[in-house]
Amino acid sequence: MKQQNTLTKLKNLARSLKQNLFVLYLSYKDDRVSWYAKVFAICVVAYAFSPIDLIPDFIPVLGLIDDLIIVPIGIFIALKLIPPHIIEEYRVKAEEIKRNGKPKNWFVGFLFILAWAAFIVWISKLIIDYFQQPL
Repeated sequence: MKQQNTLTKLKNLARSLKQNLFVLYLSYKDDRVSWYAKVFAICVVAYAFSPIDLIPDFIPVLGLIDDLIIVPIGIFIALKLIPPHIIEEYRVKAEEIKRNGKPKNWFVGFLFILAWAAFIVWISKLIIDYFQQPL
């Protein structure tokens, strides 16, 4: 019961941090944001909006790592890098975008597909080489 309660708390925290994705989406385009904060925010937003996860959700337990840990930590750090007055300015606009549906980043999704395809080819080659070794 305690483990389920902890998981629920983590999911709620992740959900509240994800609400700030739209704020980051708008903030990284602002000229008042430093270049390093923009780069970090772009990476977080691109990954979060990507239709492909680094760790697919169908993998038990590990599939939740990006949703519960990687993305929320990225959002948290990006929000710390952006001045608070800019974040507050974009909260209202972010709510409007969220109601209309989040944008998809198909370029980043394509990169993740390529990475997984390369991984599958590499693993396949290892397996084939292993079974082709003489006894």
